[in-house]
Amino acid sequence: MKELEQARKRYDEIPVPGELQDRIRRAEGDARAYLEARQDSRKPSQSKLRGISHRRVRKGLWAAAAAMAVFVTALNTSTVFAQEVGKIPVIGAVARVFTFRTDEQQQDGIWLSVEIPSVEMIAEDTGGLADSINEEIHALCQQYADEAVARAEDYRTAFLETGGTEEEWKAHNIQIRVWYEIKSQTEDYLSFLVMGTENWTSAYSESRYYNIDLKEGSLVTLEDVLGEDYREIADASIRGQMRKRTESGEVFWTEEEGGFSGVTDATKFYMNEAGNPVVVFDKYEIAPGSSGEIEFEIER
Repeated sequence: MKELEQARKRYDEIPVPGELQDRIRRAEGDARAYLEARQDSRKPSQSKLRGISHRRVRKGLWAAAAAMAVFVTALNTSTVFAQEVGKIPVIGAVARVFTFRTDEQQQDGIWLSVEIPSVEMIAEDTGGLADSINEEIHALCQQYADEAVARAEDYRTAFLETGGTEEEWKAHNIQIRVWYEIKSQTEDYLSFLVMGTENWTSAYSESRYYNIDLKEGSLVTLEDVLGEDYREIADASIRGQMRKRTESGEVFWTEEEGGFSGVTDATKFYMNEAGNPVVVFDKYEIAPGSSGEIEFEIER
């Protein structure tokens, strides 16, 4: 706790270069304008009490957006500022995930929502890790969105050619979504998920997990976390949990039926708040689809 307080003190004492002031003011203005435009577009009109709540939330969002703009502007324009932030001892390889771009569109009865994340890291020895992750994420999101729209358009063509009407097609409410979710962020790890789904089919859903060691500034694997015997450790834990969950009524496919046969280098996982890896299996991978995604925490 003392170390954290000292880190915060050092952060608060970092001098902001004078040339940033104009940029900061412009960033604050842009943030306010953006949030006001979003608020106006939603046109809340429920009750006086709710109106007060919206104003309070908007005021808080202004402050948060302005603070974010100040931080990003400082990082992008001041080497001294970035170096000082990178020296904070508790955080180590400072990293965060933020929304890089959002896009929503609807055409021919197909609704598409894309929220692309980016990773920002402040460290001198990560070997361009953030850049390589961001390039992969952005390409993954764009590719999934393009292919999902193409699939939906093919479905629409086939539907109309076999006698379906435009009204019936619109009733399908086809939705394609690409987004991300932060699973955990501690002093040691940052874990997040990038996901693509289509509400009319689960066959093409995709998910990719990213786990970053904030102290080393590198991606981590199950072997990094559990050691060279990670397969034996993870397999024993998962099989033990499966036995207990089977006794409680859960259904898993046997190995002969295509069920769990052991973890591999490609097994998905994320780091939770306790610092343990959580192995994730896709829907239908080791159990009936009604079970959805299945997770197993591997305690260390």
